[in-house]
Amino acid sequence: FKAPSRDHPALYRDLLRTNRVHWIAEEPPAELVREKMMECHLRFRHQMALVPCVLTLNQDGSVWVTLVKPARAITPGQFAVFYKGDECLGSGKILRMGPSVYTMQQSKNQGQSPKKEEIDKIEPAT
Repeated sequence: FKAPSRDHPALYRDLLRTNRVHWIAEEPPAELVREKMMECHLRFRHQMALVPCVLTLNQDGSVWVTLVKPARAITPGQFAVFYKGDECLGSGKILRMGPSVYTMQQSKNQGQSPKKEEIDKIEPAT
């Protein structure tokens, strides 16, 4: 897919899933274990600004990451690196992504929510 412009909504997403996260402290943060969710920040490109997000811990040690606002050009195979304040918590390889802002807008315009199959589509990492 080639987007018509650098800021086309098809390039923006606000949901991704990683593989099992490598935690610096070797264990997931206590808050994440206790609450199954935790607010923190994410970076998936070197030197990009930190993006506020919410992590949801899965049974297998992977996480779903919900970004507070959609980010551009998230790609399977990149690493999502998580921060709490100045502290690096750990990282996980991005395995799959939720629907793009464009897909969500199209669904909304047609009066539908995206189908589960669309959200569950696995986009394999390279």
